Parts: sequence; C-alpha cells; structure tokens
Amino acid sequence: MVKAVDLTKAFYDLVAVDHIHFSVSQQECFGLLGPNGAGKTTTVRMVYCFIEPTGGRLEVLGEDTRENPRRIKARVGVCPQENNLDPDLTVWDNLRVFARYFDIVGKDADARCEELLHFVGLYPKRKSPIDELSGGMKRRLMIARSLLNRPQLLILDEPTTGLDPQARHQIWESIAHLKNQGTTVLLTTHYMDEAEHLCDRLVIMDRGKIIIEGKPRELVSRYVGSNVIEISSSVNGVEEYIRSKGFDYEKTQAIYFVYIKGGEEEFKEISRRFGDGACALRMANLEDVFLK
Repeated sequence: MVKAVDLTKAFYDLVAVDHIHFSVSQQECFGLLGPNGAGKTTTVRMVYCFIEPTGGRLEVLGEDTRENPRRIKARVGVCPQENNLDPDLTVWDNLRVFARYFDIVGKDADARCEELLHFVGLYPKRKSPIDELSGGMKRRLMIARSLLNRPQLLILDEPTTGLDPQARHQIWESIAHLKNQGTTVLLTTHYMDEAEHLCDRLVIMDRGKIIIEGKPRELVSRYVGSNVIEISSSVNGVEEYIRSKGFDYEKTQAIYFVYIKGGEEEFKEISRRFGDGACALRMANLEDVFLK
C-alpha cells in the first residue's frame, strides 16, 4: 500500500526526513511515532501528496507520488492534526460539501453522509453548527469526512490529541472497526498506549531518521524486558546500587526506570533496601521503549 525507499525531504538547510525506508501492507495499521519535530507529519504529508519528496522514491497504492498525485488523492482519506471544519456550516453540510470534491453528489452523497454519521455516532447532531460540538465530536466528524470516498488507505495524523479518555476510546473503536473491514491505516501519535492498542507495526523516528521498527510487543521485549522497576531518584544511594548490579536503566529528574526480565526478587531486594514507598514494579510497555 505504501513503499518508501531512501525517502528524503529538506526545507532549505533543514532535513526534516532523512533517507528513510518503510513499507505498509494491506489491512495493516502502521504507526509513526516520535517526539515533536521528528519528521512524522512531513512523512505523511508526502504520502498523501501534499508536498513532494526532495529525494528517494515513494509509491502509494502502486502509484509514484510525483507522477500520479491526483489518482492517489482520489483513493486516500486524510484526517489532519488540525480541525479544519467549516464553522459556517452544519455537521451535515460539512460532509455534503466535502463529498463534492470526490464527485459524490445527490442521493449518493446523502446516503454516504447518513451512513458515516451513524458510524461515528453523530447522526443526532447532523443539524448542529460546528461550534456546538465537543473536541471529541469534532475529531469523529473529521474521521467521517476522511472516509467519504471509501479510501483504501486512511491517514490519521494525531487523531486523538487533546481528547479525554472516553473520546479517545470511541475513536479507537472506530479505527479498529475500519481495519477489520479492510481499510489500511497509517497513524501518527504521541500516545504510546494508542500505538500499542492499534498498531500492527510501527517505527520510532527522531530528527528525520527511523531508529527502530517492529511490532509493539516485540519491541518491548527486545529493548526493555518484561517488567520495569520504578525507583524514586530522591533516595540516597540508588544509582550506585543499580550500577553495582549491572541493571539496564534510564533516569529522569524524578525516577529511575530499571528494565528487567522477571524482576520479583530484585524488587523485593530494592524494597528491603530503600523502602516500599520508594519503588514500584510494573509491566513494561511501549512508552519505556520510546523513552529509551
């Protein structure tokens, strides 16, 4: 569905995407993770032909993005970071007007709008102005709009940023349902639990480069282990103890994260030395991989 070979994008002296390679398979949810400025949004903008690559080759749905951008756009759905809904139109009219860009008109447009508003749970709000919608409702409407042309590839650029947990889970359910129906999803996100929940495979980017690639649980097992012991950095002697044991760890201003397989006996020893209130044992997750 997507194949990038030596893909590069430079803005004057800034190399935003630096010779990356990746591919996305059919009916897969593929994630692009990374800190702000890592190159995620620039990458997806090249995929949906908003900007041209500086170098390398990028194929989407079997078409070269430089040669056939219009054919690609007709078969791709895009939910950008920004809520760019028209505030002068109702929920229904936002979809109805956007459908015309794909030559969906008349009864076909009405049927598609009704179907999608039921799908995202906004049909009762169809006559409401945009300003009356909550943040979660606006994001669900953005997703509905991106599905008007029945895309083979759906691109979601940070679809749940700023939403409450309930709204996020509603969007997760919609994305999972679309994938089960055969839609391929390319997702960027800052939420590690979102990536772990939705993505079949993912890459972590930093400074325009891909650092690691793989399935979420395999990455956790490979780079972190099964468990993490969190220890308060305010306790005296902790770092000396961790180093003496040869543990793999990361340190923030407040906490030491000790990555370990198993860890029950080690946790008991640390609790005995430094006190129960100074440490905690939990399962490793994708956020640990990201931080590491």
